[in-house]
Amino acid sequence: MKILSAAQLKEVDDYTIEHEPISSTNLMERASLAVAEKIRARWNDDTPIKIFAGPGNNGGDALAIARMLSEWNYKVYVYLFNTSEKLSPDCQINKQRLIDFQSVKQHTFSTRNIEFIEITSQFIPPKLESNDLVVDGLFGTGLSRPLNGGFASVVKYINAAPATVVSIDVPSGLMCEDNTYNVMNHIIKANVTYTIQYPKLAFFFAENEAYVGEWEVLDIGIGDPQNEVTQTPYYLTERAEVQSMLKPRSKFAHKGSMGHAVLIAGKKGMAGAAILGARACLRSGVGKLTVRTPDCNARILQASVPEAVLNIDVDPNCFSQSFDTHEYDAMAIGPGIGTDSYTVQAFIEQISMAKCPMVIDADALNIIGSHRGWIAQLPRRCILTPHKKELFGLISTTRNSYEELERTRELAVRQQIYIVIKGAYSAVVTPEGNVFFNPTGNPGMATAGSGDVLTGIILALLAQAYPPDAAVRLGVYLHGLAGDLAADDLCEEGLIASDIVNYLPKAFKALKANH
Repeated sequence: MKILSAAQLKEVDDYTIEHEPISSTNLMERASLAVAEKIRARWNDDTPIKIFAGPGNNGGDALAIARMLSEWNYKVYVYLFNTSEKLSPDCQINKQRLIDFQSVKQHTFSTRNIEFIEITSQFIPPKLESNDLVVDGLFGTGLSRPLNGGFASVVKYINAAPATVVSIDVPSGLMCEDNTYNVMNHIIKANVTYTIQYPKLAFFFAENEAYVGEWEVLDIGIGDPQNEVTQTPYYLTERAEVQSMLKPRSKFAHKGSMGHAVLIAGKKGMAGAAILGARACLRSGVGKLTVRTPDCNARILQASVPEAVLNIDVDPNCFSQSFDTHEYDAMAIGPGIGTDSYTVQAFIEQISMAKCPMVIDADALNIIGSHRGWIAQLPRRCILTPHKKELFGLISTTRNSYEELERTRELAVRQQIYIVIKGAYSAVVTPEGNVFFNPTGNPGMATAGSGDVLTGIILALLAQAYPPDAAVRLGVYLHGLAGDLAADDLCEEGLIASDIVNYLPKAFKALKANH
């Protein structure tokens, strides 16, 4: 699924109007009906509806929704802000339709009605109660500057009220992409956002969660066949696409044909990182796994992961010496290795000599962050899987998630590497500068060791000869899906990294279902 800019959203609207063909007013009617039906399904007709409509097309949507909800016997109060006395053409049409509909309702003696107020100067705000549903239709994707003046005051008034808020397409005041210079307390704080046809980039950033709330994309058939109209670097990964990446296993498969992976992990006191990464790798279909670790971890690893072969480092307590990896099909390095001086030197030697596909994680990323010049020595097409702190070691701290994403894209393109920004909607950034947001996963996965599990999954897929692009996107999706299945059976609060490993078989099974 594409994630389009505000300018591109207008392009696809215009394309649909021209090629379907359909009038802009009827396209607005289609969008409004989709939102109105969602409201009807979720809130019963005893819910008082307070609709705030702006002068543009988002306000036109809101007016159409008011008419529809009233027709379904909701009590609707409408406040149309027309302080400049200049409505958009479609907003003007829906204003007149609402007035005409209101007149018909009154003459049929309906027990329900619409109260419609058009604000051209002073606004006396209505009382907003906890049982009210506010529909925010003040401004949509066409907004290009922060709200101020009277509209900012209206936003603050709504945000201070106890009512539930639904936003149409995008919360009023929120820019679709970059909010670096926005005035954040002049943005509607929606409980639910029903967005039309495409998700907006800003929805994927943590600092915007308080404004967007729960969001859902509503498909209204806006056309963009075969990517003819728009090109974008931003996408939301969908299940069918990930399913198509899965390779069938040959009936004649054996451990030698399913890949030999090597995991460099663990120092004294950090055997758990090696165990989690190893178990995840073995649960993800690899034929054979070798774990390079110091002798202090040997006994616990052989007891915890008997399926793995051990390659013992010469130092009893840490990874201290690089070794030949020509016999391996893929390598991962970093979980729990620490940043001791011997380890730092061994790391740079190891990645310089390794020729196989590679995952770099955890302490290996901390080493790179402390030796920025070494970024240039990273192998092309290798995969980095940082959490936020590790990422800042690579790109420096940023003002917000948008700047963070853009700097990460620049680094990925410059060094021709893959970078996974871990978190909600984990973002896979490719050497081409594309970004694939991942839809699986939940807050219960915010627990120590979860990243080690992801490293093991991606390592296994690389060893099975999945191309890096498929390995990283499939790995991130399966990691989140296993976490979701575990949270469904257990709970988010009780989830630990081992649970993600244990649910990996169910994740593979679920992904293969109906494939």
